[in-house]
Amino acid sequence: MTQGSSTATAADTAGGTDVIDHLLGIKPGSKLAQLRAERPVLVKATQGSHEALFEPDDLGGVSHRERDGLVLRVAVLTPSPELVAWHRERLRAQGEGDATIAAFEGGPGGAGLTTREVALLRHADILANTPGEATPDNIAALKAAGFGPRDIVTISQLIAFVSFQARLLVGLRLVGEGQ
Repeated sequence: MTQGSSTATAADTAGGTDVIDHLLGIKPGSKLAQLRAERPVLVKATQGSHEALFEPDDLGGVSHRERDGLVLRVAVLTPSPELVAWHRERLRAQGEGDATIAAFEGGPGGAGLTTREVALLRHADILANTPGEATPDNIAALKAAGFGPRDIVTISQLIAFVSFQARLLVGLRLVGEGQ
């Protein structure tokens, strides 16, 4: 298995290319491709979740910048180098510069972040590092930053999904190395 380039944007995965396959450089016909083909429902659901969370028809109150900045932080904390690179590139494709990207990577103390972004990153840090310490006060902080109930659900889904993606990447990489 070869390590894939993690510098593609969402446009590069349009038309059926699976994000996980792309990030790991899984080639059609390879052992890992065959393994993933044994669970097409899981592959389809994972890709569908990615599309629903990152490219929905209706963003609600969580912008693309906020979504990618949030999960960039989660990818840093996980850590998942492929997902870090992926979300860096998504932010760059949105016109964000290195300083903004570094601020998201650095967490809630990052210079130049909005109040909403600081609240997002604080929430990400708690859920990614110490989920058992999350309290209703954490949700109240998101509400105070201007996020509504739907947005808070989306934020939590993003954090959980990227954590899942990171574990999936590690597992597939280990399986691929054993072949």
